[in-house]
Amino acid sequence: MENRIKEQQLCLFADRTSCTRFMANQFRLMLSTFAYVLVDGIRRLGLSGSKEARWRVDTIRLKLIKIAARVRVTTRRVVFHLPSHCPSQLIVERVLVRLCRSG
Repeated sequence: MENRIKEQQLCLFADRTSCTRFMANQFRLMLSTFAYVLVDGIRRLGLSGSKEARWRVDTIRLKLIKIAARVRVTTRRVVFHLPSHCPSQLIVERVLVRLCRSG
């Protein structure tokens, strides 16, 4: 039971091993772990020093990544067109600016 609680806190989806083959389940868990590390990097670099820095991985995924946007790629830049009613627009802009500066 305690392992399941820790999995829910990390949001690794380790309980979704639906394939009967071990290697397929292992690969799925590795991809989930890699995604967690990436989102944790967004938290450490993009959200540091704000009240959002304590968000869980699933909250970051819901409020920052799962946003409908139109992406326009030009020779010099990548432009994200967010919807006009996006409640997390200021947070997304701040994270993108911080991530661009740190890279």
